[in-house]
Amino acid sequence: MGTYKEFHRRSIEQREEFWAEQAKLVDWQRPCRQVLDYSRPPFAKWFVGGQTNLCHNAVDRHLAARGGQKALIYISTETGQERTYTFRDLHKEVNRCAGMIRSLGVGKGDRVLIYMPMIPEAVFAMLACARLGAIHSVVFGGFAARSLAARIDDARPKLMITADGGLRGGRAILYQSMFNEAIRVSKSPPAKVVVFNRGLDKELGSVAGRDCDYEELRSRHMDDEVPVTWVESNEPSYILYTSGTTGQPKGVQRDTGGYAVALAASMKHIYCGSPGETMFTTSDIGWVVGHSYIVYGPLIYGMTSVMYEGLPIRPDAGIWWKIVADNKVTVMFSSPTAARVLKKQDPAFIKQHDISSLKHLFLAGEPLDEPTHRWFTEALGKPVIDHYWQTETGWPLLTSAPAVERTPVKLGSPGFPAYGYDLRLLRESDAGEAKPNEKAVVAVVPPLPPGCMSTVWGDDERFVETYFTSFPGKLVYSTFDWGIRDEDGYHFILGRTDDVINVAGHRLGTREIEEAVQAHPNIAEVAVVGVADPLKGQLPLAFAVVKDVAKVATQELRASQEKEVMDTVDRQLGAVGRPSRVHFVTLLPKTRSGKLLRRSIQALAEGRDPGDLTTIEDASALDQIRAAMQPAVR
Repeated sequence: MGTYKEFHRRSIEQREEFWAEQAKLVDWQRPCRQVLDYSRPPFAKWFVGGQTNLCHNAVDRHLAARGGQKALIYISTETGQERTYTFRDLHKEVNRCAGMIRSLGVGKGDRVLIYMPMIPEAVFAMLACARLGAIHSVVFGGFAARSLAARIDDARPKLMITADGGLRGGRAILYQSMFNEAIRVSKSPPAKVVVFNRGLDKELGSVAGRDCDYEELRSRHMDDEVPVTWVESNEPSYILYTSGTTGQPKGVQRDTGGYAVALAASMKHIYCGSPGETMFTTSDIGWVVGHSYIVYGPLIYGMTSVMYEGLPIRPDAGIWWKIVADNKVTVMFSSPTAARVLKKQDPAFIKQHDISSLKHLFLAGEPLDEPTHRWFTEALGKPVIDHYWQTETGWPLLTSAPAVERTPVKLGSPGFPAYGYDLRLLRESDAGEAKPNEKAVVAVVPPLPPGCMSTVWGDDERFVETYFTSFPGKLVYSTFDWGIRDEDGYHFILGRTDDVINVAGHRLGTREIEEAVQAHPNIAEVAVVGVADPLKGQLPLAFAVVKDVAKVATQELRASQEKEVMDTVDRQLGAVGRPSRVHFVTLLPKTRSGKLLRRSIQALAEGRDPGDLTTIEDASALDQIRAAMQPAVR
């Protein structure tokens, strides 16, 4: 490990010199006057005074050398469509979209909310915002009106760009009722809404004076050439909302220059990409992986990016490997949940296709178990590299860096601290550094490296309070994840320390789900916990106290009430937040001071010892949790 250890040591001990070198991987309209300004801890400013633009780095700078190269390959097994855009094609479409957005009054610093399925127009919209210096906020298409409204109210966008619907497993998910309701209840609704009509919603209407048809508007801007708006490195590029321990999602604010540099460096050192090669990332653009490694990372590095709308097992479990073979994919990025889905399929689906172009497969999103890691490695015959990061970091925090040194893969481990991160494992009890194989909290000594969140949108105080106050007397960033480090220096992630559930790589706050459950008129109180699941890592499980017990008096009535609650969550939060089950109880386990014993509930739900219960107010509440789980245990 000598080579990578030295590389990492330089990134910490000679931080400014190290990142000045990495900054040469992107174009600057004006070079920075200072690599790092850390005069106001924990806020870090990178490449101060430098001017750049994400869209220029992702599109324009490649036109001379590789204008005819494929930039974006769109494949939809939902519609059977495939579309390919060269860098020149992408440049034209982004200019058209930028012209459309500009004509609606959007300029530098304005927010644009993008609520789109996995279609190329979503990428055009993101890049067009970056071109104008506008700040995009992409909301995953699975979120319902209430969640969408919360993000609208926080970002206060001037414009929303959306579609009539998305597709999943052949089923249309119509957006119109959701975005109309979100705008209706919003305190800061956008003045204009651009709607891309896919022909999915036969009842699609429009609001006069507010709604614009995407294709009609595009037709008026076919020849637009919109100049790049150069922005100072630390000006925000986007806001991406992530769940926390409160019901209010946090707007992770990303800068521009630091993000561009971090992504370019990661494509070189971690993913081993090369300009002209192809990367296939199976995520959704609504999540941070989609932002970083479907849109910006590969394009900034001059690679072709595959954008896939569909499931990993439809039309059959070989579809991803067909995409790899057909497009000579060299770098692939997916999730442990997808790996566990494919593990249930016949490995022959992989063998049907020539995947010799693939260098390696990266997985991230939730902890990767050793059996799945081993199975995938053997089935592919390629290195499968686990790595760990967060919406907040924007790029990997724990990883191997094969381009620096090909360190051995240890099954189930995301490897070592990524360069730039001064990572520590701190004991929750005394903030001391953990010994090998001692469970502790994964933390980072600031300043955070380029590409990480710069603050919480509109709330510097929340940024500090949320991430930097977990250890009294120590200014360190908490990931809120448990981890251990073995004697060889390999790290392992063990799960969350807070009330956030990781479902198939999607972070869901228990408070958000609880508020959605309580929107049902018969729910008086509810506790939601994350329980271990062999496929998705965790699933939300709800224990609810009803107001009218007569409505849950029989098994049939309980089933009916549970369905009503599920439907309420779907309307409030979206199917992504639906609990796996809702169990009805007459009281919840609490301390005598009224604190909900979440960890005890979770332990019982997983069949573990609930721990110290000396402060519990009524022990019979635990018996009800046990009884509720009994059918599942049998």
